[in-house]
Amino acid sequence: MDFKDQLKQLGERITKLKESTQTEEATKTAFIMPFLQALGYDVFNPTEIVPEYTCDVGIKEGEKIDYAVFKDGKPIILIECKHWKQNLSLHKGQLLRYFNVSEASFGILTNGIEYLFYSDLSEPNKMDEKPFLELNMENIKDNVIEEVKKFHKSYFELDSVLSTASELKYMKDLRAIIKSEMNSPSEDFVKLLAKQVYPSSITKKQLDFFTDLIKRTFSHTINELVSDRLKAALDSEKQAEKQAEVEAQAAQPIPEEDNNGIVTTEEELDGFRIVKAILRKNISPDRVFYRDTINYFNILLDDNIRKTVCRLYFNNPNKKYIMLHVGQEDETKIEVKNLDDIYNHSEELIKIALAHTNKKAE
Repeated sequence: MDFKDQLKQLGERITKLKESTQTEEATKTAFIMPFLQALGYDVFNPTEIVPEYTCDVGIKEGEKIDYAVFKDGKPIILIECKHWKQNLSLHKGQLLRYFNVSEASFGILTNGIEYLFYSDLSEPNKMDEKPFLELNMENIKDNVIEEVKKFHKSYFELDSVLSTASELKYMKDLRAIIKSEMNSPSEDFVKLLAKQVYPSSITKKQLDFFTDLIKRTFSHTINELVSDRLKAALDSEKQAEKQAEVEAQAAQPIPEEDNNGIVTTEEELDGFRIVKAILRKNISPDRVFYRDTINYFNILLDDNIRKTVCRLYFNNPNKKYIMLHVGQEDETKIEVKNLDDIYNHSEELIKIALAHTNKKAE
């Protein structure tokens, strides 16, 4: 099971169990420790995960954080845990105090459902005010999974993760600014855009006009982008369906044709499969085979002795026959309206096959 599936499976488990999880310790055991295991860490190995890790804060000694993740003998991630019902925004200060006096490069504040990832990107050795990454186990987004995966024991590289964290931090800040400008464009932003399309000075009247216009333009542009994405997705789906249809048609058995003009049809092959199924209880399927001719389709027993069991006359589209072949002097030609009629002659077919092998029906 890959990392993505592990996280989503854990998310489903959390949704089912959270109402029964009454304490912080239960939250750790049921939700947070499995999360650390999904990240590839052995939660029972003290060289990888140290519970109740001591972080002396100022004059306070013996202060402990819930978990510390170690690599090469040094803490790399501090994890402060709360009960799943707790609002994490009320507990950030506690993680900050521990983080600022430790060697760890990352801090995680979690209640087992939400995971807030912090670092010291703005000022060294001082935890940032805002997390650079947020994960919600009940609403897992694929792009977030890819970022969390970088904290997996197998992939963790400090410099790489710090670089990614810096990008995520600024992207998050920029996204917040863009959303704010889309919902309520600032005066500076309106003037910046308006000057690109309006050559005259921006009066109060023009400012109000462009403020409303920019808001509507944002809305229209986003709707167009969404519509284009949906259309592209639908076109891609239709193309995939067409390709699947072409491949399915290509996979259909092609009637066999030799230089003598013999054509083996799918209907004849279906008849052969029915006879083979009828004989299966008494005769090994490996012993039943066929030989096609221009006039009829021959079903035989044993390639070495080639004893005919029956013949299918399916070349005439108006009338189809099956001939039960006991011997050269004892042949019975019977009309069949459809392939299922072959089952009506199961006993005769079994008797003929067993007669060729000198066996009795079971």
